[in-house]
Amino acid sequence: MVRAKTVRPRYAHVGKIVHPRSGEVLDRGVSVWFPGPRSYTGEDMLELHVHGGTAVVSSVLAALGAIAQVRMAEAGEFSRRAFDNDKLDLTALEGVADLINAETEAQRRLAVRQAHGELFEMYEGWRAALVRLRAQAEAYIDFAEEEAIEDGVYARVCADAGALASRIRAHLDDGRQGEILRNGVALSIVGPPNSGKSTLLNKLAQRQVAIVSPIAGTTRDIVETTLDIGGYPLVVRDTAGLRDAGADVIEREGIRRAVTAAREADIRICMADALPAAGPEPFWANAEWRALLDLPHTFVVLNKVDTLPPTSDIRGAAEAWARARGIGNRVVPLSCASMFGWDALMRLLADDIRQSWAAGAALHMPLTKARHRQHLQQCLRHLDEFARTDEASVVLGAEELRAAGNALARITGKLGLEDVLDALFSQFCIGK
Repeated sequence: MVRAKTVRPRYAHVGKIVHPRSGEVLDRGVSVWFPGPRSYTGEDMLELHVHGGTAVVSSVLAALGAIAQVRMAEAGEFSRRAFDNDKLDLTALEGVADLINAETEAQRRLAVRQAHGELFEMYEGWRAALVRLRAQAEAYIDFAEEEAIEDGVYARVCADAGALASRIRAHLDDGRQGEILRNGVALSIVGPPNSGKSTLLNKLAQRQVAIVSPIAGTTRDIVETTLDIGGYPLVVRDTAGLRDAGADVIEREGIRRAVTAAREADIRICMADALPAAGPEPFWANAEWRALLDLPHTFVVLNKVDTLPPTSDIRGAAEAWARARGIGNRVVPLSCASMFGWDALMRLLADDIRQSWAAGAALHMPLTKARHRQHLQQCLRHLDEFARTDEASVVLGAEELRAAGNALARITGKLGLEDVLDALFSQFCIGK
């Protein structure tokens, strides 16, 4: 299809792209030839760079289809071939899939690091260490009675296995930083009816996600959207207004779900009205709802400050409002109408995410998949069983080391593949 006298590997060649049968010129583009094994898949590959118009792309694809034994790739087929040819391991493949689906800068950075092998190097290093420890344990089994093994070998194996278990345990004890950054930090907006929860959600999303109405109880179920706040993924949930009186059976179920969502969230925003109605305030009097303030990463947004008298000291009024109710949480005065306090709220959320989840992930490659966590926990269980063995039960100990290594091998794709691969490649775009 590309007319060129000499094609040099891994060099860009500019020229005409022609139909292989009719000789018709389809486009003028760039071709790059990658002979295997120095290619993405490890096989011979040719890249064609053409103009992006629909007609051009369609004509080039149709021309390729006219070549014998050429077909469209299945979803993820190039990456699967790379895996089959040992160009990528399973964690790198998962990183590529995450990179394709990344919507924020934080997700992109995390996916690039995983795709470039940071997790593989760590897990494969641990697996190799377990292989060495198992080899020493089995050598002790074979040669201990012949006195060909120096004293203290099994004790050193136990000590090294214990040190490795400590490193794996520290890796697991990361507060789910990687999984939260990959899937999105969950934020729930709670508070009494008509405090501005749905308006805040719409302002965050920059579109009408939730219905806004002066009628109490408009929001009855959880309304969810995904946002990018300062480069970090945020899954925001608007919930039913919390009130004791006037709620029917459907709204009471919505209130129950709202409280559950708030408890399970990573961050909570409790909305309040700067000019509440006269009389008791049931939201702050309800012990179950007020207990949400004691959870970490919980902030209070005092909304509708634009309704305060023009001469008011807004920040001073917000502090006085909080003191009067015994609230020690960070209070952000806000007006969803005038956007007063908006930048302060955005900075607060971005800083909290960065300090709580992103900072640790920047220093050490975190866990990104529940699948990894399950296999690491299994590995730890076998190492804990190994720690209970002694020289008299070294055969059992060696078996526990083997099982621990196999658990790590399942993360990188050395064992137990097909079910994981089928689920993974379904996430890829066609051809990747």
